[in-house]
Amino acid sequence: MKKLIAVCLALCLCLAASVSLAADNDLAKKSTIQSIVKKGELRVGFDPGYMPFEMIDKNGNYIGFDIDLGRELARAMEVKYVPVSIDFDGMVGALISDKCDVIISAMTITQSRNLRISFADSYISVGQSVILNNKHKGKITSWEQLNDPKYLVIARQGTTSEEAVKRYLPKARTKTFEKEVDGALEVSNNRADAWVYDMPFNVVFQAEQGKNSTYHLDTPFTYEPLGIGIKQGDPDFLNFLNNFLKQIKSDGRYDRMYNKWIVTTDWFDQTQK
Repeated sequence: MKKLIAVCLALCLCLAASVSLAADNDLAKKSTIQSIVKKGELRVGFDPGYMPFEMIDKNGNYIGFDIDLGRELARAMEVKYVPVSIDFDGMVGALISDKCDVIISAMTITQSRNLRISFADSYISVGQSVILNNKHKGKITSWEQLNDPKYLVIARQGTTSEEAVKRYLPKARTKTFEKEVDGALEVSNNRADAWVYDMPFNVVFQAEQGKNSTYHLDTPFTYEPLGIGIKQGDPDFLNFLNNFLKQIKSDGRYDRMYNKWIVTTDWFDQTQK
């Protein structure tokens, strides 16, 4: 009897292992990796216009930190890099509806987004900082002072910029724009008091366009990790992406991109017509 029970248990374990293996193999076949390799191309969703992550140069080419990151990812997968320009507000929906394979568009990893899509490990961290019109120089020295109805604060629609203004500056009057440059110029042209947005963009804008009319409170007041977004339920692709990020951060490729796009603004002339 004991032998019979042992044999039955062994058979049950083997059956369970076979079912599990079959399920794992089926999951692997459904991975986005397989469709990318089969098509021979990686479709990367992004929204151009966000310095220094994704931009259009004076010849009409896409350039920026995220563009280079996407190219490196495609090279690692041995497929063609295909940029897919998508409005940021519709980015998550575009990924879910298979209009792109990944999102590499300076997207902050948030809990609300993570309920709809998965993220690889963060590839860079940024935070919200503030650009103010020069008329406030010497008067406003911290972001907290903007929490007052006498100030008009600008943010970018549908981003963590807008969320930060609503959360941290609820008393201020607010207005949103669809594009970063339009919002920052509103302050530069003295039509608003402050612009709240990701620190890397603000550093570039201040250095290249706002130095004569604005000043920058350059210490971020939020922590925002940016990540590569993929569809949910794809552990194989997630594993590949995390290993890819570890590799480029250890072999010098990441440092070269970071120095080129984040540390310096030498690239800025490429965007000027």
